[in-house]
Amino acid sequence: MTQPPSQASLLQPLNESSGGPVTCLGMTFASDAERRAHFTELLAEKLKDPEFRKIEGFPLGSDDDILALSDPPFFTACPNPWIADFVAEWKKQMAAPSADGSYHREPFAADVSEGKYDPIYKYHPYPTKVPHKAIMRYVLHYTEPGDIVFDGFSGTGMTGVASQLCGDRDVVAELGYRVENDGTILRPAINEADNSTWEPFSHLGVRHAVLNDLSPAASYIAYNYNMPPDSEFFNREALRILAEVEKECGWMYETKHSDGRTGKINYTVWSDVFVCPTCTQEVIFWDAAVNKAAGKVKDEFPCPNCGAELTKRSMERAWDTYYDNTINQVVRQAKQVPVHINYEIGGRRAEKSPDESDLALLEKIRGLSIPHWIPSDRMIVGKESRRNDPIGISHVHQFYTSRNLWVLAKIRSMCTTPHRYLLITKVSLQITKLYRYTYQSGVWGAGGGPLSGTLYIPSLVKELNIIEQVRDSLRSRRTATAKLTAGNTIGSCQSTTSVLELPNESIDYIFVDPPFGANLNYSELANLWESWLRVWTNNNLEAIENDVQGKGPTEYRRLMTECFQEAYRVLKPGRWMTVEFSNTKASVWNNIQTALSDAGFIVANVSALDKKKASFKAVTTPTAVKQDLVISAYKPNGGFEERFQQEFKTEEGVWDFVQTHLQYLPVIKRDADSGRLVMIPERDPRILFDQMVAYYVRKNLPVKMNSQKFQIGLAQRFPFRDGMYFLPEQVVEYDKKRFLAKEVEQAALFVADESSAIAWLRQLLQQKPQTFQEIHPQFIPELGGWNKTEQPLELSLLPG
Repeated sequence: MTQPPSQASLLQPLNESSGGPVTCLGMTFASDAERRAHFTELLAEKLKDPEFRKIEGFPLGSDDDILALSDPPFFTACPNPWIADFVAEWKKQMAAPSADGSYHREPFAADVSEGKYDPIYKYHPYPTKVPHKAIMRYVLHYTEPGDIVFDGFSGTGMTGVASQLCGDRDVVAELGYRVENDGTILRPAINEADNSTWEPFSHLGVRHAVLNDLSPAASYIAYNYNMPPDSEFFNREALRILAEVEKECGWMYETKHSDGRTGKINYTVWSDVFVCPTCTQEVIFWDAAVNKAAGKVKDEFPCPNCGAELTKRSMERAWDTYYDNTINQVVRQAKQVPVHINYEIGGRRAEKSPDESDLALLEKIRGLSIPHWIPSDRMIVGKESRRNDPIGISHVHQFYTSRNLWVLAKIRSMCTTPHRYLLITKVSLQITKLYRYTYQSGVWGAGGGPLSGTLYIPSLVKELNIIEQVRDSLRSRRTATAKLTAGNTIGSCQSTTSVLELPNESIDYIFVDPPFGANLNYSELANLWESWLRVWTNNNLEAIENDVQGKGPTEYRRLMTECFQEAYRVLKPGRWMTVEFSNTKASVWNNIQTALSDAGFIVANVSALDKKKASFKAVTTPTAVKQDLVISAYKPNGGFEERFQQEFKTEEGVWDFVQTHLQYLPVIKRDADSGRLVMIPERDPRILFDQMVAYYVRKNLPVKMNSQKFQIGLAQRFPFRDGMYFLPEQVVEYDKKRFLAKEVEQAALFVADESSAIAWLRQLLQQKPQTFQEIHPQFIPELGGWNKTEQPLELSLLPG
């Protein structure tokens, strides 16, 4: 086993694009290679500073490995020291920045539906992503060209992709918008039932993005999406690497055809082996339980040796004991054997059962020592990361077959510039033992893939030819990154609880899709990727609920509050933050609402986001939901904050708050299916009272006005329609739309406690039968009026 490349090789020129002078942060360099060499040297010096490493969420890894992964100043696999410099540079480039006083947007109140089948979205796997085209709708609504967007939980960087593509006329048109010759963007009026009226709302042009994530793997993937190298050069270099890999490892994927010719393996199926409790003979799951003709895996099946009726649960596993020369230990693993080979011969696909030569080949590979460095770390402590300990898979390298591990190690040995690690991250999860062999659309071997959000190893594993997988990824990459260019997005890796490099009130808009409760254990799921990159997530400040990390709802709420407080600090007054929410627990929803309020944000709207293609859990779990929710929250503008300092001792402060808050609420909202006008819960007097009280409490000020007096005051000062309060100029628009509307949806019962929640549910089901998956996204926003003295209740626990 060899060591990873030394720092000497990491400081070689990037050379990922054609030569010629480049300008970066006001400095001109003879080439992009010179640019990277200059800033890499500065980053190397920065890494020597102990105070720098004390920044919250600083990743785990050596200086050499952090430098290897970084492309400063655009992306650093650690806190990015140049964020403030980029923000200042981008502000200089803005032609005519609008004053905060002139900025006004209503919340984006329309429901959004965007699929996951776009080549950009599909290109790189990740546990969860929001489609970039969905994010584009929000970015276009809330920003103008040259504005700066921040995503503190950026994942694979779809917010950056969206910000870039706001400058692409064709992509904007694909959203159903019209682009005028002068760059004005028009959309069908959100409040028009028949979409007959088009309204201008934004302008064509790139937005800048600051992307941050706690995970080095996620940050690195985002870097490759948003700062791609020259495509032609990258492909040439990648094909050169593949040629070297093929030369060293191609023989490992050869098999003999029936006529003696040599074929190239596409994939091999491996099957679990069990022991029959009746005859104690081994039972190969593939042979006993799989109906190849019908495309089904039987729940019950006879033992091929004694005929006893069996199930997976009724059998013990068979075990394989061998000496693992990577960790110098005797290892006992659940036995899996090759049962099926799909290969190519003479330009056609063929299939066979492994013969003696195939088994001998596999045994030969297993007995050889890999001549390159491989990650052999123990999987980090966690629920998912150590879920396979009981079957003897406890270290990173054990998630791979011997030949795929060898190929990945060979590629890793040739990664001497940051972008080349993409050849590893793109496939390093896909070619593990997590990949399921499934039957889909009448074909065995179609579909499959690792289950999202888990490190589950199935009973039927599809071992892909990694060389061909990398080759295929190069083809898909060309399509995915064709419209993306470097320079408009920067990346950082640290905790969003403290992004001190971002100046106060420097950000025009924030879009975040943060972790939600115990939904996903990101640092555990990223462990395989990060072990190859040799830079790991520092999960001390990971905002999740995780027993292993000692984090429950209280710790989760505290961490989310700190993240939102930082978002509040960097956002300009009067501007918006969009929070994508995906969780079935009302308790998590309450924690998010509380964290937003405690940070200073005020929620103005909750709408639906349908990603179209549901996750595995959303399809198979009755309590899962198929739609996410989108929370629109704003930071009060500076003018109101100044006035409030003078008014809070009198009732004028209350009514100034209401007056200001109503300006941020949508005037009209239509049901996405029926087109009917629907009530806007945030305009309900009880919700308005709660928002006012929350604001005073957050300021540590007494509220001398009770609910009854507040409602009387509302009625005296503001127009009232259909259970909602408006500003005078707003009610004119509402009355006009209401007059033209064919039908107004009946106002739902106000959900304040268990009894009203039951009544609300009955009213909803009287309109039409619906599943839990359909009801839940409608129920969660109703909890805004939940009585604070009532114990929070989950929808799934409501009594019938």
